[in-house]
Amino acid sequence: MTEAILLVGGKGTRLRPLTVHTPKPMVPAAGVPFLTHQLARARAAGVDHIVLATSYLAEVFEPYFGDGSALGLHIEYVTEDEPLGTGGAIRNVASRLRSAPDEPVLIFNGDILTGLDIGALVRTHEESAADVSLHLTKVDDPRAYGLVPTDATGRVTAFLEKPQTPEEIVTDQINAGAYVFRRSVIDTIPTGRPVSVERETFPELLASGAHLQGMVDSTYWLDLGTPQAFVRGSADLVLGRAPSPAVPGRCGDSLVLPTASVAADAKLTGGTVVGEGARIGEGARVAGSTVLSGAVVEPGAVVTDSLIGAGARIGARAALSGVVIGDGAQVGADNELRAGARVWCDAVLPSGAVRFSSDQ
Repeated sequence: MTEAILLVGGKGTRLRPLTVHTPKPMVPAAGVPFLTHQLARARAAGVDHIVLATSYLAEVFEPYFGDGSALGLHIEYVTEDEPLGTGGAIRNVASRLRSAPDEPVLIFNGDILTGLDIGALVRTHEESAADVSLHLTKVDDPRAYGLVPTDATGRVTAFLEKPQTPEEIVTDQINAGAYVFRRSVIDTIPTGRPVSVERETFPELLASGAHLQGMVDSTYWLDLGTPQAFVRGSADLVLGRAPSPAVPGRCGDSLVLPTASVAADAKLTGGTVVGEGARIGEGARVAGSTVLSGAVVEPGAVVTDSLIGAGARIGARAALSGVVIGDGAQVGADNELRAGARVWCDAVLPSGAVRFSSDQ
């Protein structure tokens, strides 16, 4: 296998305001755009040609990655005029593929952080002579995902979308967002309209008698669709819990990028990332968080499990836990923000404006 498709066209609505100015795959995780980790892992598995299926803010990908040569890849870009869904996006880039009809093509969703053994998935595909092979993972609560039951040989028997009742939960195996397609199968996807590979392509292939094979790989897996998950994924990359050859530094409690400055008595823990040109003030404590380029955390502030956007400023003694601060926003001194809060890009929160406890 030498080529892959990466689906990077989503709007990242659940991640806003992180994705107001930046497409989800380009939001930094562990110091580099998240997409860099996926590209590096694909290259390590032997892939050398990758087609990026882009849509939302498509213009930012090529200036950053170019032709891919810096990563040892040849990257091409195909932009959808209108969003086509996962299946439509795959079909839309088919003309850029070089594989012969029976050869495998790897396909990744652009918002999954995984330790998947890519080579094992390809071997499973080839040894089972499948038309499509799917990476499956097991989760404790599968209600938010599509269930994929398999028989004793690993052959897929059904696709069950987001079950809600106990009777509907027939397995804890879910679609983990990585596939190997026989090249010829891609050409059977309809053109020129939105197609969901999960809701349309796979069920129709199954109904037609095609061989869909599942491979359960229960190594690290995380859907980065929410701000809380994105922050956790970045921290796990820094801590070494999630594997990636693209982390720009040694794994440990924190990652401080060049040109960032951290006061001598500030404390960084839990996989915290401090981006280029960012500043962490005296006595500040930052745990399990991402502070993007040019942001400032002023003296005495406490930031936990949060993401601070590029150029944002967190005032002195502010306390943030489980929140997202948009690019360029200013959170004044002595504010107290708790889980789920999202401060929009360029917003200004005056000192002491929001608290969950007394100011005395």
